[in-house]
Amino acid sequence: MVEVFDHLPDGLPVHCIRLSNGPMSANVLTYGAIVQDLRHEGFSFPLVLGADHIAPYLGPMRYFGGMVGRFANRIGRGQFVLNGKTITISRNQDGKHCLHGGECGSAERIWQIRARGSDTVTLALTMDDGEMGFPGELNVELAISLTQSRLCFAIEATTDRDTVCGFAHHGYFMLDDSGSIAHHRLEIAAENVLAVDDDLIPTGAIVPVSEAGLDFRTMRSLENMVIDHNFCLSMGRERTRPVARLRSDLSNLAMQIETTEPGLQVYTATHLPSAGIRGLGGRLYGRHAGIALEAQNWPDAPNHLEFPSALLRTNEVYRQFTSYGFEAPLDA
Repeated sequence: MVEVFDHLPDGLPVHCIRLSNGPMSANVLTYGAIVQDLRHEGFSFPLVLGADHIAPYLGPMRYFGGMVGRFANRIGRGQFVLNGKTITISRNQDGKHCLHGGECGSAERIWQIRARGSDTVTLALTMDDGEMGFPGELNVELAISLTQSRLCFAIEATTDRDTVCGFAHHGYFMLDDSGSIAHHRLEIAAENVLAVDDDLIPTGAIVPVSEAGLDFRTMRSLENMVIDHNFCLSMGRERTRPVARLRSDLSNLAMQIETTEPGLQVYTATHLPSAGIRGLGGRLYGRHAGIALEAQNWPDAPNHLEFPSALLRTNEVYRQFTSYGFEAPLDA
């Protein structure tokens, strides 16, 4: 089912596509390809942080549930060298760096509905040559689907000029209804993380998780954890494999992440105000109200030859697959 969700300030409608497959249901918005709501049978609460209207997505909930790009995460100083030429791009982080594709990246655009079924929708977006400073017209196709108890993202992109490309689903997950991830535990199949400076730009150093105090190779509590780091899963895109697992001790609901991507950005929503902002069903989202687990390339990869390559050449195809699979207790 497709219906109008709300309107942007310029009057453009934002549509909501409702997906269901039995155990799960999801609402996907055409604005930003946002997963606005996600539910699993047997649980009365949403599994993601979302909003009932469009306004929060234009302010304090920017990026929540969206598909960020054309390059997810940060590019330091808003520039990189491509084919011997310095490319200057949108500096939307403190006027110094590029974050999630710039001031108007893919998470701030209206995507077109290409095809849909009861449990899947395919969205398309064209990002013009020179948009946000990036070279190349980028044509993007994104399939969001529910398969059994999995929320899946399959994305492809092509360009008519050499460019950089990397997308990520930026959902904030919450596996119970406590309002905090304090009762969650996390496991990540990563030996290293990227060191960052005060602006969260990678320094180039790759640090063992044990030295960084971020060793999640076995399940570990998230209580009082402040994390905004890229976990280094591999040195390049691989076949889809499991990379992380999240569980709530209150609900016993678990979520497994599988992806092709070389990095996983983990962020514990520390920017949310302690007083909270209103979300789905009037819920208050304060600090640590959810956790973002963003499968992606490594941040600032265009500026580090030793990082997995972010280069997408003319007529090549960028492909990414990421899924979030849910496991409910038998007595749910």
